[in-house]
Amino acid sequence: MLRAAVLGIVLAASPALAQDGMRSEIRPGIVQSEILTVEIDRLYAESDFGKQVSELLEETGTAIAAENRRIEAELTAEEKSLTEKRRTMDPAAFRKLADAFDTKVQELRDAQDSKARTLGNLSEERRRVFISRAEPVLADIMRDAGASVILDQRTVFLSTNAIDITEAAISRMNELLPEPDPLPDLTGTELPQTPAAPETSRKP
Repeated sequence: MLRAAVLGIVLAASPALAQDGMRSEIRPGIVQSEILTVEIDRLYAESDFGKQVSELLEETGTAIAAENRRIEAELTAEEKSLTEKRRTMDPAAFRKLADAFDTKVQELRDAQDSKARTLGNLSEERRRVFISRAEPVLADIMRDAGASVILDQRTVFLSTNAIDITEAAISRMNELLPEPDPLPDLTGTELPQTPAAPETSRKP
């Protein structure tokens, strides 16, 4: 998806460049070539924007994992307490408590799984934001190089490193791109209270 977005952006700009024959002032470090290549994944991963997003995602993932461990410990303690009450409770009353506990466990599991999916969606969303912000930077590099196309390095069978603009693109993006927006807080799940056990005791 990332590769297609970049190539679509760049190729869309090439007809205008060819028609106008416009070339901006040559900037240092940009080779003059009709064809350029770029390492798409590296462009994102090694940019300041991509690094900051990775840090935010890792921090949030770590927080969710810690929350999962806390919830698991609390549920384990509650299950143990419920098991101890079973000896003195009426079977029907105990069954109601056990069913309520099982429902709570499933709801919490679903909630935490949803957070993991949300985190994955946020990762993809931040990559799309990066591409939209990188578009004018890549277009500028094309004009500086007098290029008509930028190809994904992985699709090129053989080329010289001279036409690879990944380093230059990363450097320029680090200068121009703003910091990524913070991620939403996905933690803070509290265990709902299980109904209190009735005082009715098991008949001898």
